[in-house]
Amino acid sequence: MHIVVVGSGLAGLLTALRLAAPGGASTTQDEWRGPGRVGSSTTQDVTLVTAGSLGAGASAWAQGGLAAAIGADDRPELHTADTVAAGAGLVDEDAALALCREAPAVVAELVALGVPFDRAASGELARGLEAAHSRPRVLHAGCDATGARIVDALARLVLASRVTVLEGARATSIRTRHGAVSALAVTDAHGRDRELPADAVVLATGGYGALYPHTTNPAGSIGSGVVLAHRAGAAVADLEFVQFHPTVLAGGGLVSEAVRGEGATLLDADGRRFMTRVDARAELAPRDVVARAIARTMREQGGAPVLLDARGVAARLGGATALARRFPTIDALVRAQGLDWSREPVPVTPAAHYAMGGVLADLDGRTTVPGLFAVGETAATGVHGANRLASNSLLEAAVMARRLSTLLARAGSTIQDELSPTGVALETAPSLDAAPALAQSIDAAALRDRAWNSLGLEREGADLSCLARDLADVRPADERAATLLPLARLVAHAALARVESRGAHWRSDAPASVEGQRVRRVWVPAAAVCPELSTSRAGHPLAAPSAPTPPAPAPPARTAPQLTPARGAA
Repeated sequence: MHIVVVGSGLAGLLTALRLAAPGGASTTQDEWRGPGRVGSSTTQDVTLVTAGSLGAGASAWAQGGLAAAIGADDRPELHTADTVAAGAGLVDEDAALALCREAPAVVAELVALGVPFDRAASGELARGLEAAHSRPRVLHAGCDATGARIVDALARLVLASRVTVLEGARATSIRTRHGAVSALAVTDAHGRDRELPADAVVLATGGYGALYPHTTNPAGSIGSGVVLAHRAGAAVADLEFVQFHPTVLAGGGLVSEAVRGEGATLLDADGRRFMTRVDARAELAPRDVVARAIARTMREQGGAPVLLDARGVAARLGGATALARRFPTIDALVRAQGLDWSREPVPVTPAAHYAMGGVLADLDGRTTVPGLFAVGETAATGVHGANRLASNSLLEAAVMARRLSTLLARAGSTIQDELSPTGVALETAPSLDAAPALAQSIDAAALRDRAWNSLGLEREGADLSCLARDLADVRPADERAATLLPLARLVAHAALARVESRGAHWRSDAPASVEGQRVRRVWVPAAAVCPELSTSRAGHPLAAPSAPTPPAPAPPARTAPQLTPARGAA
């Protein structure tokens, strides 16, 4: 059996590594030492395809940690409750409980594989507190370089394993036969088109933060997995929910949630703390609350960034050197911009950070297409609901990799299992590619600007209607826009259909949450719509597929955002 894994972040690396291990489950790093090691897995062949170099991607950029209830004062049920509370009514509670219960086993396996998690003076794993967590349960490695440490450890093991690695190879389409996956088409590092026969394809391509010009994600986070899967007939879900990180340096560079967890505060341009007036949890409120409060404060002060004040943290830790030791990556970023954050507040703004939406999947990675699986940020499992709890992303990637690799290692009929969505509202997705033959073209830069203005922290119905109409009538002008345009069409329709505000999705024309819309929306290609896909489940009322939302009146011409023609386009 040949399995192709697309993507080399935490989810992709751990999936490939475990599939290539004896019996389909990795144990310790010692078993992987030495080049060319050949395992005795039931999986015959594993190929890992990555568009960049091995380990490149959003996982390696993760400063924050991995959440796990491993402390004596903590338990998975408390972790689950925090996850559900952050998710604003849309969390699949069964999936969240499974995620949190498996977290300690994930940590144990990563430690066995050589991930150097930080430890307290007692020798136990150090636990930090982050926003919306009721207990200190966030584990870090390299202080604020957790993702990089995990990816580095796993990448070295993958290179020493029997996994075939294709770097610089871009997946272009998923081939199906009789409705099931049969191959993955790629363009390799030399520009040659190839087809990799596959009994299963695992999408671990990350999210779509790079749909926006201001993002904490790498440039390659353009939702390629979502577009590939949907074109292959898979359902996608929750696309309207994009989390914006509250604190990104105005000059570029993420400032982790952990800094506020240590006590840093947010100040307006006049040096006044404002989060205490917004939420009882102040700077430790959920990310969507903090990000919108920052955006509003910035608007009130003419667009100027707000200030993150870590001077109290520095004083408590013992000065500038201690602050740098606690947050070495952030300290380097701040000082590279000529700032001394131990002595002065630093300017920060929100930026697109994490996509709760993606390819509809269960926690085992199954999608609605037999043989197609999705893991990590590429997948929409329901564990994050409308707003992800801090540091649950690396956890979800690892848990899904463990569960999927165990499933695939059993082989047999499970390879053709598919997910049947329950407790969701099925919607017909817009066409991803149709546009008039003589349509105006749009390049990636212009498209990303439109997304920031219309699909950002604050949205508005008339503007969303205008955006959806405009996107339907243009064609991509460059390779990156060829993926971003169909993605933007899907996200715009999802945001337009949810006429309420919930979690990371906030509409100025519908600022309240509506109980009748407390349901996950699943978007399926027109050919895949069939009533038998949905059945009700206790505790999860099924919403019937709704009629398309009537378009809101177009805004006046003077306020309607205009498409920018691509350079050189007619």
